[in-house]
Amino acid sequence: MTGPEGPEGPDGPDGDPPEPRGTLRPTSAGALTVCAVVGLALGWGMHPLVEALTGRPPLVSWAQALVLVMVAAIMAFLAWHTWQTVHVRGERLEAQQAVNRLVLARACALAGTLVAAGYVGYTVGWLGDESQYAQGWMLRALVAAAGAAGVSVASLALERACRADGGRSQP
Repeated sequence: MTGPEGPEGPDGPDGDPPEPRGTLRPTSAGALTVCAVVGLALGWGMHPLVEALTGRPPLVSWAQALVLVMVAAIMAFLAWHTWQTVHVRGERLEAQQAVNRLVLARACALAGTLVAAGYVGYTVGWLGDESQYAQGWMLRALVAAAGAAGVSVASLALERACRADGGRSQP
């Protein structure tokens, strides 16, 4: 009996379900912009809010900044390795591996943008402060912002490296 699915039924000729078809669009500029605006607002309000609640301003340590730089380096290496595998050597990633890298890339791109903007907003909140420690905290916050921006850029590169069709959408 032939149904609407064809002579083989809902499964393919080998009894396997058909592969799902669809498109996964790259992380949008709109989503990154929203993360940046929210991060700037949260970072800018962090200094006065925490100082009003605790009596001390929030501090940024070198450890925070260097961890973000390290994560950016790891994401950059993963993007480079994926690009080499898929586009230079022409190998295919396993489906689960490709999905994991895409999810990681998208999450890190959005989170990196939010965190980078947050540290920039935090730095802006210190402008004009005459505290003897303000410049040191601002420097650490800017290094952390650069590290988080590096996470975003490397994550977007990883997302692009995962595209097996050279960056074009499949029909």
